[in-house]
Amino acid sequence: MERTVDARGKNCPIPVIMTKKALEEMEEGKILVIVDNETAKENVSKFARGIGCEVAVEERDNGFYINIYKKRIMKEEIQDEYVVVITSDKFGEGDERLGKMLMKSFIISLKEQIKRPKSVIFINNGVRLTTEGSEVIEELKNLEKEGIEIISCGTCLDFYGLKEKLLVGTVSNMYSIVEKMTTLRVVKA
Repeated sequence: MERTVDARGKNCPIPVIMTKKALEEMEEGKILVIVDNETAKENVSKFARGIGCEVAVEERDNGFYINIYKKRIMKEEIQDEYVVVITSDKFGEGDERLGKMLMKSFIISLKEQIKRPKSVIFINNGVRLTTEGSEVIEELKNLEKEGIEIISCGTCLDFYGLKEKLLVGTVSNMYSIVEKMTTLRVVKA
């Protein structure tokens, strides 16, 4: 089976997500992914190699043509559960607008991972992402529909006056949050 995925003009992580979905729809075979920037080329290639595919890249016509050869099932058994802890409404330091864009991309990408987190815990300013006015509510609701637990710190919601504005997930306390963080592997965003 051969398929073409045209991801030109798409920002990260969309080319990787499009590639992942195309690979999930096939047992084995080849797909051609077309992208128009170096970052997308690198991210798609790295993703495909990371799940055991062979990759060949050709640069032509102002784009990158990524041939991906799938030879085995890409879904693997989840061996180790983990939680993601988000402590801010933006990802990283620096420009606020960029940080919010990166956080949205991070949350979208969580749903597309083969090994998904058991829980996403929001602490401190991160609770703003689970309340009214958040730009990622729909993405968080989608994670919750997929069985990923969305947890907001109750003390943090109270501190910012947001408890009544919670739109997704549940409210928890620091004891329960620490319990999750000490029994599962923690990934901090």
